[in-house]
This record gives sequence, structure tokens and C-alpha cells, in this order.
Amino acid sequence: MLMAVLISLPSPALAEAGISYPPTRRMDLVESLHGVQVADPYRWLEEDVRQSKEVADWVAAQNKVTSSYLSAIPEREKIRKRLTELWDFAQYSSPFKEGGRYFYFKNDGLQNQSVLYVMDSLDGEARVLIDPNTWSPDGTIALSGVVPSEDGKYLAYGVAEAGSDWTTWRVLEIASQKPLPDELKWTKFTRAAWTKDSQGFFYSRYDEPQKGAEFQVQNLNNKLYYHRLGRPQSEDVLVYYRPDHPEWMYDATVSDDGRWLVITTARGTDEKYRVTVKDLAEPYAMPVELIDHFDHEFTFVGNDGSVLYFQTDADAPRRRVIAIDLTKPQRAAWKEIIPQAEETLQQVNVVGDHFVAEYLKDVKPQVKIFTMDGRFVREVQFPGIGSAAGFGGRRSHTETFYSFSSFATPPSIYRYDMLTGESRLIRRSEVKFNPDDYEVKQVFYQSKDGTRVPMFISHKKGLKLDGANPTLLYGYGGFNISLTPTFSVGRLMWMELGGVYAVPNLRGGGEYGKPWHDAGRLLNKQNVFDDFIAAAEWLIANRYTRPDKLAIQGGSNGGLLVGAVMTQRPELFGACLPAVGVMDMLRFHKFTEGRLWVDDYGSPDDPTQFKVLLSYSPYHNIKPGTKYPATLVSTADTDDRVVPGHSFKFAAALQAAQAGEAPVLIRITTRAGHGAGKPTAKRIEEISDDWAFLVKNLRMTLP
Repeated sequence: MLMAVLISLPSPALAEAGISYPPTRRMDLVESLHGVQVADPYRWLEEDVRQSKEVADWVAAQNKVTSSYLSAIPEREKIRKRLTELWDFAQYSSPFKEGGRYFYFKNDGLQNQSVLYVMDSLDGEARVLIDPNTWSPDGTIALSGVVPSEDGKYLAYGVAEAGSDWTTWRVLEIASQKPLPDELKWTKFTRAAWTKDSQGFFYSRYDEPQKGAEFQVQNLNNKLYYHRLGRPQSEDVLVYYRPDHPEWMYDATVSDDGRWLVITTARGTDEKYRVTVKDLAEPYAMPVELIDHFDHEFTFVGNDGSVLYFQTDADAPRRRVIAIDLTKPQRAAWKEIIPQAEETLQQVNVVGDHFVAEYLKDVKPQVKIFTMDGRFVREVQFPGIGSAAGFGGRRSHTETFYSFSSFATPPSIYRYDMLTGESRLIRRSEVKFNPDDYEVKQVFYQSKDGTRVPMFISHKKGLKLDGANPTLLYGYGGFNISLTPTFSVGRLMWMELGGVYAVPNLRGGGEYGKPWHDAGRLLNKQNVFDDFIAAAEWLIANRYTRPDKLAIQGGSNGGLLVGAVMTQRPELFGACLPAVGVMDMLRFHKFTEGRLWVDDYGSPDDPTQFKVLLSYSPYHNIKPGTKYPATLVSTADTDDRVVPGHSFKFAAALQAAQAGEAPVLIRITTRAGHGAGKPTAKRIEEISDDWAFLVKNLRMTLP
């Protein structure tokens, strides 16, 4: 029911502190959900900022207050200048090879977007292939995926604007750098799967949404198409679509030999796939269902003729590699190639007639090489605690590339010889700091129910455990995603300011396989919050910090994490930085891709799952009269993954409820989205804001 309209006012304590929040209209809206009366006083803030003047005015007013507060922090400019200095170094991606050419990304330092380069040989002259910095003056149009054809003649590339997930695909002739007229619109989370003849590729897309609804409408009726070069998108051939299941999504891969189109169908984010195979050698061949259920993960790895290799968690919660012969695809005939190990298998590629299997061993990288019949050959050695990424290529390649980095170790790029097992350093990032001044360690602590949880801690050497160190605890805990130590200029800056940086590997992630993921999702989601709270308590008990010096941070699902724990234990933290978070757990499934998250969160439409969702939903668990920590909520106006209404409603409710003097602010970035493709300039400004906010509210003294 909808009743009187009220205005929320700032508390007297906050007014005395010099912060006056913009008035926020409050609706007396109460719904009966599964017999429970649920208030939603700020639902009007869900409206698209581009479609609602009232929401746009609210955003402008909130940004004005936040900007005034942050700009008045004396240390902010010093932080921004040092962060800019640290950021100004040449940054490279690992090379990848196709058609005898090498491709890589490079950012000279402060370029808003990284530039795609191509070389004819590894030690040859590099030339610019695509420079997205020329596409917009503010750097908000980004390159969102590149896929060369196998012969190296063409490049399909995605273009995304203002951080949106919507991507337009185009094609470039590599030798001449001539753009072709091809333009494929209304795609999300797809890639181009080239056919062997390089005359076209498979991709998935959605129907064009109604004008004005592009950033909020649910994404349904995904379809797989084949696009032939030079033809308009309207002539693309529909390859696979199940109208009886509008929620299904499709991804396509063409086998290295060009024979098989492998279609992976998903209905959510839980990595449980159906698999459909089409014989591309037979023009009239129909797609054949190979895996006709969503019981397990089946990720296509490669093939030997009619034998297809898959990474799977079927009968292997930490994953294994199996072979399925298309001539006898029955489960009884499946062959195990690489058995499940004690470590968690993360990814498998076929390079140089070998399997390259990437594992996590207590959240540290372990890469093993196997023959095609599953015999162990060797292990790749790494220099310490950190993250390794790369190891891509084709079966015919004799080399692959990878990068290694850690919290205090900038990325180094290596060439790995598949024949000899030799790793050769080809590039090392040169950042203006001394890595030897810092240390990274891993500890283990007990969560509320006794579960042993790992955590990485990084800081300057010589840290005194006196309980007075400003500490930033960062977490995620969901969607089977693993957090490993990677290099970030922002994190380095935090440690340079004297801060401790801690990352626990919460349940809900993928660090220990399916059981670890399952223990932190659906009805078990509270375990994630308990793990995070236990990490905070461990840091306090071991005298790294104390509550008024402890900040927490997370983005997206990590934003939900921060919102949940700060409403459950507000006294435990001195400051909170929830970014692009899922804050309304009763309506997340009604916007864009939100319905997919039901796999991890559960459905608000299910009475049992609704009860659990309501118990921790950040927006619904804010209690008036509570002293909440200093909070800087972050979102963006073009976030079409976690729509900004989540953060708007949470910030409005928190401002109205705050009984303490700590500020509750929201920063809404314009022409930006969930995070991908964000220009360097915007990233530097946002991190400067975050660290300045923490310096002030944790009462830090800059070194």
C-alpha cells in the first residue's frame, strides 16, 4: 500500500558535525511478502537517473555534499599526487599469439585506456592496432574484448561505452588496419568464435530493448547467431535458441581443428552447463545435445577428432578432466584423463599437445603440465606467494605466456617453452617504489563455526603489533570466485600510507572447490559474513588494529558483504567502503542480469529463501537510532549489472538512521558502470577519495 509522503531529515548530531544531507523523500510503502510486512520507503530511487528528474536531482545533491566533504580533507591532494606518480609506469599484458602474430596490451602509464599492439615476431617492432583513447575525450569508451581470426587476418573487437555491459562488436583487417563495415549490437558477455575459414564467427545477442529501458530491463531471450563478414547484422543466421527457456544464455567455441561448434548453455552463475555440439563439416547437421542437464560444470577444453575434453566437477568437487567420445557419448563410456587432485583445479588449456592445468593450493598458484593421455610431465615454478595468469594458446603452439604478481610485486611477464619447460622473463614492470620494503604473509584463522579460513596480510616491514595500525579488510565471498594476491597501485598506496591490507578467502568463493562455494551460498550465505567478521576479530585479537582503526571494503557481491556485516556489527568497524553493492536482497532479481544471481543468493520468491535473504539484506536491516561507522557508498550512473538504485536506497536509509556523528556519504560516478573499462583518470580520483576518507575517519597521520 502507498500512503503519505514524508521527508527524511539529518540527525542533530550530524548537523552539529557540519554535514547536512539533502532531504530524501520517504514513501510509506509497505508490502506483504510471504506473510511478512516489508517496508520499502525509498523505492522511487530505483528509477533510472536518465529517466527521472527527481532521481537526477537527488544524485546531483548527494554528489555535491560528498564532493564538498572530500575536497576539504587536507591530505587528499597529497594522496592524489603520489598515487598519480606511482601509477605512471608502463603496464603490459601477457602476449597472445594467433596466425603467426603476437598481440598484447600496453598502457604508457596514465593513458585512460590500454592500447592494443601487434608484432610479427616476439622481438619484432610493435605497432598500434587499436587505440581506444582516440574514441572519446574523457576515455569512457573502452575496448571490451578482442579475438583475432586463426589466420591472423581479421580482428573482432568489442566496444563498450560509459562502463555499460552492452557491447558493440566490430571487425578490423589487421594488415591494413582497415575497419570493415560489420557492426553487431545488443551483445553482453559474449565472444567471437571464428570459423576455420575466417569468413565469420558465432556470437550471442539479445533483442533490442525498448528505448529508455536499456540499463534496467531484464535480459532475456539470448540467441546464438552466425555472422558472415561483410553482411549486415539483420542477415545473421540464428544457430541456437530455446524459446521455451527465455532465461537460458549461450556461449560458443569452435574446436581448434574447426570441426565442432561446442555450445555451452547456462541459466545462471553457478557454472552448471548443458552442452550442445554441431558438426561444422556437415552443412545440414543439426545440433546434438551432449549434456542435457544442469547438474555439473562442463567446460570445453579441446578435442582429438570426435573425442572432446572437458573440465568438470562431475564426481569431482575439486574438478578433473574427462574425455567424451561423440561416437559413444554415454556416461559409462566417459574416460578420466586427469583425476581430481588435493588442490582445486581452476582452468585447463591445451597448448603444444599438452594440458596446462592451473590449480590453487591453499590459494597459491600451482600449474602442472600433462600429456594428452594424462601423464604428469612437470610443474611450473613461481617465485613466491602471488598470482599467476595466462597460459593460453593453441594445440599447435610450442610456447605460452603468463604473468606473475603479488600485493607488493608488480607484474612480470614470462614466456614458457612447452618443449623444455623453461620460463624466460620478457618484461618487468618498473614502479617507483622498493618491493623489499614490504612483506606478504598468509595466516589461517577460525570462523564462528570452527571452519579454518586462510587470509593474506600485506604491509610495510617492521610493523609494530600495538593494535593501532590503520587496517583495510577487503572481501568478496561468492560466485565461486577466488581471491589471490595481485598487484594494485591503489593497494600499494594504502600500504605506503602506513596501512595494513588484509584479504580473507571467505566461503562462497572457489578457493577449495565446490564444497567451499556451497558453504557460502543460498541458505549458507551467513557463513560468508561470519568468516569476514571473524577475520576482523582475528586482526584485533592479534593486535594488528582495533575497531576504530579498522576499515572494510568490497565491490559488487563484496559491496553486499560490507553492507551486511556493517549492519550486523556496526561497532566492529571504524569505516566502510561498499562499492556497487547488491543492497536490496528482495528485488535484485527484477533488474538486468539480477535473475542470474538466484544461483548464489536464492530467490526472494521462495518462502524459505526469502526468510534468509531478509535476515541479512543490508537495506532492510538498517536500524534507526544506531551509531554506524563512517561510510562512503560508491556506485555509477551507468551500472547496468548492479543497478545504482541498490546503493541509492541503502545510502538514503543509512543517512536517515544514523545516530552517531560519523558521515554517511554516497559518491555517484557519471559515465561509468560496474567497473570494467573505467578510465585511469576516474580510477585515480576514486581511489584518492577512498583513501582520503579513511585517513580522516581512521585518524591517520601521513608518513
